[in-house]
Amino acid sequence: MAVQTSGLGLGQLLLALDRTMVSLVEAPRGLDMPVGSVALVDADDVRLGLSVGPGSADLFFLLGVSDAEALRWIGRQAGTGRMSPADRLRPPAAIFVKEPSPAAVKRAVALGIAIVAVEPRARWELLYRLVNHAFEHHGDRGDPQYDSGTDLFGLAQSIADRTHGMISIEDEASHMLAYSASSAEADELRRLTILGRAGPPEHLEWIGQWGIFDALRAGGDVVRVAERPELGLRPRLAVGIHLPPTDARRRPGFAGTIWLQQGSAPLADDVEEILRGGAVLAARIMARLAASPSTHTVRVQELLGIGAAAAATFGLGAAAAATSRTVGDDVDVGAIARELGIAVDGRAALIGFVGVESSVPADVIALSAGAFRADAQIASTGERVYVLLPVTGGSSSVTSWVRGVVAALRRELGLTLRAVIAAPLAGLAGAAAARAEADRVFDSAERHPGAIGQVSSLDEARTTVLLDEIVSQVAGQPRLVDPRVRRLRDQEPMLADTLRAYLDGFGDIAAVAQRLHVHPNTVRYRVRRIEKLLSTSLDDPDDRLVLALGLRATER
Repeated sequence: MAVQTSGLGLGQLLLALDRTMVSLVEAPRGLDMPVGSVALVDADDVRLGLSVGPGSADLFFLLGVSDAEALRWIGRQAGTGRMSPADRLRPPAAIFVKEPSPAAVKRAVALGIAIVAVEPRARWELLYRLVNHAFEHHGDRGDPQYDSGTDLFGLAQSIADRTHGMISIEDEASHMLAYSASSAEADELRRLTILGRAGPPEHLEWIGQWGIFDALRAGGDVVRVAERPELGLRPRLAVGIHLPPTDARRRPGFAGTIWLQQGSAPLADDVEEILRGGAVLAARIMARLAASPSTHTVRVQELLGIGAAAAATFGLGAAAAATSRTVGDDVDVGAIARELGIAVDGRAALIGFVGVESSVPADVIALSAGAFRADAQIASTGERVYVLLPVTGGSSSVTSWVRGVVAALRRELGLTLRAVIAAPLAGLAGAAAARAEADRVFDSAERHPGAIGQVSSLDEARTTVLLDEIVSQVAGQPRLVDPRVRRLRDQEPMLADTLRAYLDGFGDIAAVAQRLHVHPNTVRYRVRRIEKLLSTSLDDPDDRLVLALGLRATER
């Protein structure tokens, strides 16, 4: 997925990411080249020829690509080989790869492509998120046009410069959001945190047992963490980031932490005051980021008809809500597609993901979607993540990818996801309706978790969803439930269960008996009693339909 934004210098980007995460190998065209987009390419993309074409992104992340494949890919990106001059687009500004080979470096440099080595332990999804945050919000602090209002990296570096410590800013789940430059004195816990890895268990256990996280969540005081030489931990200071409450009756919401790791240099005398002020600024930036999605995000939300709904649900600002449209509004799909640089009338697909007793890691979904299709678009409403594929080869390949994502997140992160696939769609015009249909499936699955598969298409789930919605309508209006069903439920619950099994089993006495673990004659006797109590015949299809709906609507 190539994400395009306004440009940022390659050198500025590398400074923001820091040598803990990346290191420059070669930059044959210098570090002032503007970069504003990134695309992900994995080994399957290269082998199958599905990777992003030249000129479509400034930066490329090569995930799991062998040396031989990387050499071929670099040549294609530079437009070498059998290609007409008209088709030879500009090569990418830089390639990010873990442990680049000398041959790959030599080939890239010859073609004017910078090579950036990524720390082998770094998580690609974190790097992807940090790069996109830098594209959207990080700039040159010496530029008079620079707006620091959403730049967490700039804030981290400003605090570091003022306090003489190394700063990292994390969210409420201890995920890295931004950090300042590191020196050689950065300890292992800081390095691993920046790389997106969990710190050593003994470190985290020691921090946890002293109640440090509880203290950070409880208030805005600075917490001091003593040095532990035996664990390789240097002294730290930390302060909680708290968002102002939206309701005067509620406490401020905990949004994350600013950590300061001390080196050999003495800290500023007013370090605690600076950290408290930094926490206030960080809270403002995080609130502003939540309230002001990027133009790209808003456009994707408009395509899916979730912009205004998301704004209302998550308390986004009036400006964000004003730029969003619902499904029924007049959305110029063609104009949005041109702005996003995607096909408007291709064989499209929409996939929704939702967590089962957990949240969906949107960045990880975006990473996988970008590797599967370079033109993939991502939108989220907080609990649910949607992937829009403007052009797909076929429904089977989409289904295979979705199953792979669900299995990988279960295996690697211990997360259980539910996914709904809407494919094929006749272009982007059907995306909003497909997203609404996917939401209907998710809503039904919440009420009946076992009735819908973990990965399901709209067609596979349609009967379950329609029946669930019909039954919900009946249950919500007591006058629509046959009073005889309520009396049977209250007075003869065993007969009510038998009637439900009999109707579900299409009157097959043997099957119903097996389901209820009773003798077939017992079922026949109960059916006769039911017909007598209800004063009806179970041979009548209309009666069977009314009774079946009433039984489902009155289930406890």
